[in-house]
Amino acid sequence: MKASRSFFKMTSRISLLSGKISVDIRLISVWSVINLIVLPPSFGEMYTSVRNIQQSISVERKLLNHLKTYIEDETLRLDDIKRFYAKVSDLHNNVYNSPETAMANPLVAFTLIKRLQSEWMNVVYSNEGKENAQAFRAGYEKEEGGLPKFEDLQGAAKGLMRLQDVYALRVDGLVNGHFQTVTDGNLVDIYRPAVSMPLSGDDCFLVGKVAYELEDYYHSVQWLEEAARLFRGTGGEWIPENEGTLEDTLDHLAFSHFKAGNVSYALSLSLELLRYDPSNRRVLRNVEKYEKLLDAPPSPDRPEIVLQRPNSTYLRTRNTYEGLCQTQGSQPKHYENPRLFCDYFTNGSPNLLLQPMRREVVSIQPYVVLYHNFVTSAEAESIRDLAQPWLRRSVVASGEKQATAEYRISKSAWLKETAHPVVWKVDQRITALTGLNLQPPYAEYLQVVNYGIGGHYEPHFDHATSASSPLYKLKTGNRVATFMIYLSSVEAGGSTAFIYANFSVPVVENAALFWWNLHRNGQGNGDTLHAGCPVLVGDKWVANKWVHEHGQEFQRRCSPNPEE
Repeated sequence: MKASRSFFKMTSRISLLSGKISVDIRLISVWSVINLIVLPPSFGEMYTSVRNIQQSISVERKLLNHLKTYIEDETLRLDDIKRFYAKVSDLHNNVYNSPETAMANPLVAFTLIKRLQSEWMNVVYSNEGKENAQAFRAGYEKEEGGLPKFEDLQGAAKGLMRLQDVYALRVDGLVNGHFQTVTDGNLVDIYRPAVSMPLSGDDCFLVGKVAYELEDYYHSVQWLEEAARLFRGTGGEWIPENEGTLEDTLDHLAFSHFKAGNVSYALSLSLELLRYDPSNRRVLRNVEKYEKLLDAPPSPDRPEIVLQRPNSTYLRTRNTYEGLCQTQGSQPKHYENPRLFCDYFTNGSPNLLLQPMRREVVSIQPYVVLYHNFVTSAEAESIRDLAQPWLRRSVVASGEKQATAEYRISKSAWLKETAHPVVWKVDQRITALTGLNLQPPYAEYLQVVNYGIGGHYEPHFDHATSASSPLYKLKTGNRVATFMIYLSSVEAGGSTAFIYANFSVPVVENAALFWWNLHRNGQGNGDTLHAGCPVLVGDKWVANKWVHEHGQEFQRRCSPNPEE
């Protein structure tokens, strides 16, 4: 029986060979003119796309099956060991009570010698446990390509801290699975998720550690404090799947407080750590250093200790941006403007006469329109499914090139109008509503975007603001207009915020936003500075259609008036 189990557990590692992958040219965007990089479908940078994270659930199910097999094999092995223990114990209790009598029997003597020379050695040096572990590891390695990388853990932790900041969430609330903020001194639930997930001490430790390694002590202090509280609550007991311990947490937390200027608390935490690790020389030196600092006469110029968020060197409009995100599209004063209206709109197009579009003018300056029910749910699903295999980390203009950036966390794919009839239909519908020429090369292919954990796009312009922008390599002028389609709903967050115009539009499933990026004189409209607020809860998908200046000469005539 043992031999047969061992035979089936002999597992060899399978090397994965990457084959050549052909790509349908219909799915390559006009951006390929700028920077063509074709990659095989992968889970790279999983945290930047909720769809990729959803797919990882199936990977963990496979890991669970491997673990179940390992537990069953180990249970059988331990049952064998228990049987051997029971057999030998029974001999000692019933046969070997009188060694002289027992050993007088040559059969009893033979079995004792045989057991001590052979059976004990087989039990002690059995390869079965090793084979079980090897089979389990082989199963894990088989699925390893679909697992998150360390950068995904870092990105997910940063996403949680981004949500904490933008929506002013309390860390102790997040730890308990709640999205809470303080309003007028009262604790308020921003959103109550259908699935609540409290965090463990180790979860908090890893978030705090990411902040710590970024020298972001504002966040590391808050998250490590929660980690220490939770670890203390378990008596500091360590469990195998944890990376952190109470000692690790106290170590990082003490130094975080020291760097934040709270020397007395750093000393207190270090002394607590020494109770668990009294011979730690580094901590002993830190204690000595902290005591000297506290014994020194206080400086009258020493500032009061106040933990502050790290400054943003590139986001000057942070307060306005975050305030608009927190309203989640609710600005009563903005919508009291009597010039705003709703109607059924055809734009004089025969295609819309029998089924006009529901138009909501949400802003006059800049001119922003929301078209309700622009696509059907079936069309939105088709576009998401078409894009999913080709999702890649979204990029931004960086000088004359493109690069990924922390201020844009999402994945995107480009769909040509010939990729599928539904894409062609969407283009035709945009033309009917706007009158704009979408024929190549006057408009870019449809860009489909899926956001990740805390996925966002901080304030930016869609049009080029520099003559060196890669947009101009298309030789069709600047982006004159944006047509953005909401391909999904979200439970909370994800609004589109117009910073200088001071309003935001919530995600409206199947609706579309339209605005002009340029004035009629060709200059950029500064009031179109906008942002995609972080997705608090949900899976946000949008599709962007960017229309360029060239080809629109008769659709949108020029004017020297800078106000038009």
